[in-house]
Amino acid sequence: PYSYGKDFYGTMQWAIGLELFLLIDDPWRVFFTTDHPNGAPFTAYPALFELLMSREARAEMAAGLSRSALVLSTLAAIDREYTFEEIAIMTRAAPAKLLGLTDRGHLGAGATADVAVYRRDRSIAKMLGEAAYVFKDGDLVVQDGEIIHYRWGKALRLKPPVDKAMVRRLEDYHQQRYGLSLDWFNFPDSAIAREQPFGEVPCRT
Repeated sequence: PYSYGKDFYGTMQWAIGLELFLLIDDPWRVFFTTDHPNGAPFTAYPALFELLMSREARAEMAAGLSRSALVLSTLAAIDREYTFEEIAIMTRAAPAKLLGLTDRGHLGAGATADVAVYRRDRSIAKMLGEAAYVFKDGDLVVQDGEIIHYRWGKALRLKPPVDKAMVRRLEDYHQQRYGLSLDWFNFPDSAIAREQPFGEVPCRT
């Protein structure tokens, strides 16, 4: 995660990331992650969403940044403001669709009940940073911005079909490069001290 400075270079990185998201019209084709735009920490998501949703918030932030960098940017001329629906698509529905996770990214029948509920507030960042309710697999885990119940999730991993020729090539490579078998690089479930730490997702071919 990257913390932006207010100098020329920090301002340019800040502006470029916002320009990219604001100039792509289709929220189904852009995905907000910890590495994009430009390594922003996930704890800054509420503030970053506010910048995408409010031209006024962008102008206020820009007022304290490098003017010599901002004159090279088109950010001040961009009127677009994301809607709540577009934020939901970009952060939930679109990534789920891209990854083929049919039980996520929607509220339909059979969906995993991972749901965040917000109370409207004049400050978008405050509203998104303090969810009224968060449900994990249908269980209430956050109320009024406070964790009231903790439950473990699962790290999702693919289980692709085994390509025996590729396994042989990798085995040979690791033996030549490291003098070690591929088994040395396996990460067993038992390495994590809780039951079923992973969930497997079928590989679409």
